[in-house]
Amino acid sequence: MKKEDLKFAFFGTPDVASETLEILRENDYIPSFIITAPDKPQGRKMIIIPPPVKIWAEKNNILFFQPKNTQELEAFFSTNSQIDLFIVVAYGKILPESLLNMPKFSSINIHYSLLPKYRGASPVESAILNGDIETGITIQKMEFKMDSGPIIAQEKISIHLEEKAQELRKRLIKVGGELLVKTLPDYIENKIKLIPQNESWATYCKKIKKEDGLIDLDNDPIKNYNKFKAYAFWPRTFFFKNNKRIIITDAKLENGNFVIKKIIPEGGKEIDYKK
Repeated sequence: MKKEDLKFAFFGTPDVASETLEILRENDYIPSFIITAPDKPQGRKMIIIPPPVKIWAEKNNILFFQPKNTQELEAFFSTNSQIDLFIVVAYGKILPESLLNMPKFSSINIHYSLLPKYRGASPVESAILNGDIETGITIQKMEFKMDSGPIIAQEKISIHLEEKAQELRKRLIKVGGELLVKTLPDYIENKIKLIPQNESWATYCKKIKKEDGLIDLDNDPIKNYNKFKAYAFWPRTFFFKNNKRIIITDAKLENGNFVIKKIIPEGGKEIDYKK
C-alpha cells in the first residue's frame, strides 16, 4: 500500500503528539482525521486553551474531533469506520477495545520507554528519576491492557549525564517519529514479526503529581539530583524553609554533593541560592 493510500486516524493531545504529527507530515503521512482532547481552562485566569494537536490540525486543515467521552467517540467512528489504522501518541484517554480492533491494521502506539519497562504515564521522568543510563522508544500494537501489546519496533538511546526530562523527551520524540515512519511500510505489508512482551519484566510508572517534587535536602545527593532533572520542567522540585515553599530552578551534582544554584522563594523572583 502506498503511503498516500493509507487512511489513518491520529489520536493525541499535547506537544509530544503535535511534534510527531509534524514528522509524519514531513514524510507525506497525512491523517484522514485527528482525535484530540477538548479545550480546557488553564492558568490563574482559567482561560480556555486548545490542545497543541488541535492547533496543528487547524493549521494543516485536517478534520479533527474532540469527544467529551467514550460514547461520543464511538458514535463518531460508527459513521467513520472505513479506516486502515489508528496511530496513538499521548492521547490521554483509554480507548475501548472495540475501537482498538476496528481498523484494518489495528491500532499502534509510540511509547517513550523500552517496554515492558515503565508502562504508564511518566516513562521519561521515571528513567531519569531511577538513574538509568539508557532508555528508548517502543512502537507497539495496542491491546486493552495499558502498554502491554506486542512490540513492533524498538530503538535504544543513551541518557546524557545532565539531561533533564524535557530535553530527553525532545530527543525521544524525534527518534520515535522517525522510527514510526521507517516502520510503517513493513508493518502495513505484514513483514514484521511482532514480539510479545514478557510480563515478568513489566514495571509501571504513575502519573506525576505536584507534591512529588518535594525534596528532602538531607536525602541521598544523587537521588535528589535525579529528582531535580526528572521534574525540572514540571512539577519542579522544591523544599520548605520557615514554612515557605522554595522552588529549585538550577542545581548540579558536584563532588558527590547536590548543590543548589538558583531558587525562586515563595512569592518572589529567581535568585542565587545561599544557605
